Amino acid sequence: MLKNIDPILTADLLYTLRAMGHGDEIVIVDANFPAESCAQELIRMPGLSATQVMDAILSVMPLDDFVPEAAFHMEVVGDPTAEQPIFADFRAILAKHEGPAAKLGRVERFDFYARSKQAFAIVATGETRLYGCLILKKGVIRPQA
Repeated sequence: MLKNIDPILTADLLYTLRAMGHGDEIVIVDANFPAESCAQELIRMPGLSATQVMDAILSVMPLDDFVPEAAFHMEVVGDPTAEQPIFADFRAILAKHEGPAAKLGRVERFDFYARSKQAFAIVATGETRLYGCLILKKGVIRPQA
């Protein structure tokens, strides 16, 4: 155990987050996502929800503030502007860690798959809510004044 570190952040996940550089992306996916066939590096967290993992990751990793959006969910197939209940949860966690101005973007399903294949890593969760998939783009830690 470590002080001030969420205990669900495993050694493998912390190593991955630390190894990522500015602009690298990590993908958090639900139980339906084809993680094995998409991942360059796969971290399995089957007992946790996507929102639990998102909250833990954002407790230690900044998002990229050089771009308009640094967090993205998968669009609903056939209705790209549709809202799923999990999207509100994603937005709440995003606001908690990045502030109320942080935006959650949308990515079409097959573009989401393609982007996932290029991501630094994929975290496969046990999330059962539909569209429980999210891309996070790492930001920078600025020097203290």
